[in-house]
Amino acid sequence: KCYYETLSVSKSASGVEIKKSYRKLAMKYHPDRNPGDKEAEIKFKEISEAYEVLIDEQKRSRYDQFGHAGVNQQAGAGSSGFGGFEDIFDNFFGGGASSGRSRQSRGSDLEYTIEVTLEEAFNGVEKEITIPRMSSCDICAGTGSKSKSKATCHTCNGQGSIRRQQGFFAFEQTCPVCSGSGSNISDPCDSCYGAGKVKKQKTLIVKIPEGIDSGDRIRLQGEGDAGSSGVMNGDLYVQVMVKDHKIFERRENNLYCEMPISFITACLGGEIIVPTLDGEVSVKVMPETQTSKVFRIRDRGMKSLRGHRRGDLLCKVVLETP
Repeated sequence: KCYYETLSVSKSASGVEIKKSYRKLAMKYHPDRNPGDKEAEIKFKEISEAYEVLIDEQKRSRYDQFGHAGVNQQAGAGSSGFGGFEDIFDNFFGGGASSGRSRQSRGSDLEYTIEVTLEEAFNGVEKEITIPRMSSCDICAGTGSKSKSKATCHTCNGQGSIRRQQGFFAFEQTCPVCSGSGSNISDPCDSCYGAGKVKKQKTLIVKIPEGIDSGDRIRLQGEGDAGSSGVMNGDLYVQVMVKDHKIFERRENNLYCEMPISFITACLGGEIIVPTLDGEVSVKVMPETQTSKVFRIRDRGMKSLRGHRRGDLLCKVVLETP
């Protein structure tokens, strides 16, 4: 499906429009708001995938030129059974001989979505989350063996791969006996059944920085699933969703709101108190102020994640009706 249609935006949509539509749709289909709804879960994943491409200028340009093929080239290359040119030469010319032990896989990356208020995004906050993940088995120390030891696979001599001859070419294959691990387990652990990993709940503290916006992701290195024994864990990616606010609307790093004033103040002028996310400010209203006039209050918007400057607060005058 077209990514633009998925996000309900036109092909000429700006980054602000894309982000605004994504926020609205993601909040609607968020799994936490639709527990047990598989269709909503699928829709949320489609929305996130479309947003990840269209919000990135380079990916969006490739998508506009080549469609899905322009942003899924890596997946396309892998479907042939090879991971790219490097793997092709490894397979045919023996470059993979030393890669046997590296076949023990790194842990899988995990994703988690977290909701924060606009105030929390403004000030920064620490959030406690609990995630299910595959962790190293404590009983066997991640070895998968009762004796906490593994026997070297005699088929591949511990390399995890075997050499095959096909015509003029020699190539490497994953060992069919040990599945590339380089070892065999004769006494599987009763807790993990030889896997070396078990599912556990893990509680983490996530630091949400000032200025975070919907769609931003925080990477927690090594907090994903455990890898094979001796191999590093995957990472945890926390995707942030900022809830809508009853007063302020965010566009990039600026905040927008409506500023109600009385007819008398609009005619004669005066001062009014305007709420902001970090306290109230006084705004001077000149005589004969027209409705829809916009006041800009500098440095009262959101902090930029890529710098120290804050955005502005823009208040549109709305005349109060008697």
